[in-house]
Amino acid sequence: MTAARDLFLVANTTDELGGVTAWTHQMARLFRSAGHRVHVIGVHESDLKMAVPEAPDYPVTALYATHPPTPRPLRGVRRFSVPARRRESRRIAAKKQAVARLDALLGPAPAGSVVVVTQVWPMEWLREIDTSHLKVIGMSHESFAYSRACHRYHWVKRHYPHVDRWLALTREDADLWTAEGLDNVDVMPNALAHLPAIPSPRTDKVVASIGRLADQKGVDMLLDTWAKVAPLRADWQLHVYGAGADEPQLRSQCAELGLDGSVKWQGRTDDVPAALAASSVFVQSSRGEGFPLALMEAMASAVPCAAFDCAPGVREIVRDGEDGLLAPVGDIDALADRLLRLTGNPRMRDAMGERARVNVQRFSEERVLEMWEDLFALLER
Repeated sequence: MTAARDLFLVANTTDELGGVTAWTHQMARLFRSAGHRVHVIGVHESDLKMAVPEAPDYPVTALYATHPPTPRPLRGVRRFSVPARRRESRRIAAKKQAVARLDALLGPAPAGSVVVVTQVWPMEWLREIDTSHLKVIGMSHESFAYSRACHRYHWVKRHYPHVDRWLALTREDADLWTAEGLDNVDVMPNALAHLPAIPSPRTDKVVASIGRLADQKGVDMLLDTWAKVAPLRADWQLHVYGAGADEPQLRSQCAELGLDGSVKWQGRTDDVPAALAASSVFVQSSRGEGFPLALMEAMASAVPCAAFDCAPGVREIVRDGEDGLLAPVGDIDALADRLLRLTGNPRMRDAMGERARVNVQRFSEERVLEMWEDLFALLER
């Protein structure tokens, strides 16, 4: 029996539609089931909300009602702009209030309580309060390469050397961060949230894509890929599940490619298992990923996957040629080839789907929870 702890999961948001939010509430429920006291904290509430599967039995707090304004230095002519100076004053005052709210939540926590920062951005607030009595764990839910290509690389370098441990999703990524000079890096994979009692029968001629309609998810590349597949698989459909700011452009692209007859825009879904049960192949066309939950959920449903090999987490989940097929990231012809192979060969599809369902269980919640408990115990020493 493990000792009960006070755990705080601190994320960008507590309710945004996306994989990190799903992971946050999945882990909150898992930690609660293990007897820990859990509080989920987000920097702000989101506009595009995710439906939490069940009412949480743990407190959930947002520091801001909406996305806080981005700091803009008062340089040049902005130094003399009264509206700009007022906006900056309001931003600073609001941040002080948010920091005070965070301090009121974490300050009274018992010594040794654990704060898990699920994304690096909340460190901007966390580092303004006294956390000396807490154990702070930082996380990134994207690959080293994807962080390296954007501003979050510098945030990680600035903030995560100061935490007790910071967790990459794979050993490959952890080694890359260690080579950058961080000596507190460890590894923690995401956990498989659900193993359906009955796998997909793989009888419907449907390829499914599930994810936000945003640049990172590469649905534009998926449509270009499907334009190569559809003429050769006239009896198959591509079902796109998700919502996001890019939807109008993607629908326009779909129409221009002449794919309206074979692409179905299913909108966001709060029942991923049902969507996968009605699918025979899963496709992931992301430009960048961390340790994608949707990929694991598809495999758990015995739905074989074709995916861009866009991150170490993808190739750690999918064993190429055994339980799914990978294509070089951004190679539309190669992804089309993988989809044609899976849609055209029922025997391969069934064999890979069944192996996927077995293999993905190495990331079961029980195993990942054991890894977390080992980490908590290590930090107590």
